Amino acid sequence: MDSRLLDLLVCPICKGSLQFDAAAQELICPRDKLAYPVRDDIPLMLVDLARDMTLPADATPSPSHAATAEPAA
Repeated sequence: MDSRLLDLLVCPICKGSLQFDAAAQELICPRDKLAYPVRDDIPLMLVDLARDMTLPADATPSPSHAATAEPAA
């Protein structure tokens, strides 16, 4: 991944910096513990596509757990 692009990209949730994992082809947000996929050198920065790094590798991810808060009842 181009280092200039990496300098411009931020996490869509917290706006924090990202780290590129070349082996996994993912952009990692250490604050939110999310991994955004990179396909054909194109970062897919959609929360719904992010992998929750707190879940076991074989767990089924829940859709956009961090993107929306549960409304108060």
